[in-house]
Amino acid sequence: MATTTISPERTRSTSAPADTDGSTRADRAARAGTSGSGRTTPPPPLTHRAPALDGLRTIAILAVILYHLHVPHFDGGFIGVTVFFVLSGFLITTLLLGEHRKTGRIRLGAFWGKRVLRLYPALIAFVLVGLALWNWVGDYKGATFSPGEAAFIALSYTGNLFRSFWDTTQGVFAHTWSLSMEEQFYLVWPPVLVLLFAIRSRRRWLMAGLGVVIVGASVASWLSYTKPNGGSTPDVYFSPVLGVVPLATGCLLALMLDDERVRRVAAGIAGHLASWIGLAALVGVLLWIDGDWTQHAATFGVVLPVTGLVSAVLIGGLVSVRTPVSAALSWTPMSWFGRRVSYSAYLWHPLVIALLGTFAIGAWGKVWLIGAALLVAVGAAYAVEVPVEKARKRVREAKRLVAADRAAREHATA
Repeated sequence: MATTTISPERTRSTSAPADTDGSTRADRAARAGTSGSGRTTPPPPLTHRAPALDGLRTIAILAVILYHLHVPHFDGGFIGVTVFFVLSGFLITTLLLGEHRKTGRIRLGAFWGKRVLRLYPALIAFVLVGLALWNWVGDYKGATFSPGEAAFIALSYTGNLFRSFWDTTQGVFAHTWSLSMEEQFYLVWPPVLVLLFAIRSRRRWLMAGLGVVIVGASVASWLSYTKPNGGSTPDVYFSPVLGVVPLATGCLLALMLDDERVRRVAAGIAGHLASWIGLAALVGVLLWIDGDWTQHAATFGVVLPVTGLVSAVLIGGLVSVRTPVSAALSWTPMSWFGRRVSYSAYLWHPLVIALLGTFAIGAWGKVWLIGAALLVAVGAAYAVEVPVEKARKRVREAKRLVAADRAAREHATA
């Protein structure tokens, strides 16, 4: 019976016969890109960029913006954050598995450095502008901190802890709680994965462990729910206990698709069904949730965890097979916005709403307010994120040239 460790795409077979060169049929199939039955094995996820996932980001951020603007029929738009969490868990785990597959290790310092350079400059710019406009926007949806305290919490990625455990809020910086949840995930999950690689933990045990985390955290969220006053959001919504559910769901999906047998299944009819069923279910949940979602423990113990599962089903289909769903989400404007602008849109739209919301009267007022938020997001992305990325590319290219020059000199003197 074959046993598989967590090490991606590496299988130790205890029963397959070896060829004269010491390789097994599974080894030869892996080199040839086929299974033992001769079927082509799809490459691991993210071997090539998946623009459909960028399109899904666009849908998720638009749902969040429409929810914050109280647009009718978008009371469930807050689930866009759940979609982002599942995407983060899937993408980060897939990238880490891919790095280990190529190099045999995971460089934690490099990983964290890239995350900081990708996310922090835009956050700093947003916080500085928010502080400058605090007298006009700071009390958006209430604020229990001074401007400096609210800024420190946003920049230290601790907003989710303050909101969930101490029932406080940061005014116009309050939405950074979700960024805090993701950054805490980035700190914890990669070292855990490195440790599991080191001890050669079996994949099925890790997947079972993630399943226990998902179910246990969902139950804990249900049990810790306390009905809030009025229509305010329960503290449990911001809790890392609930936040880990969609993140772990994304991690579980990444591990499943790292198995070539699962990829072969997903590349067929299963992938088509996953795309259509996942999209239909996600839209159904979005439209089904009404304004009293905060009043039910099941929202946090069942609906949001199921939304994470549905999102994973959809993501699995999108990266496995081309369908009309993936083609629509890959449409250039849709994927461009998700790739380039979605992060800035999430950061800046509450500030725009707080600053201009009182002037947005009626349906057309909300239309131009959405337009203003998107324009600000595009401007911020190209004013902050694009220059930082170009600078990072120049540094990488300089390092590459230095390394190539050093190698050439060493070769010449050898």
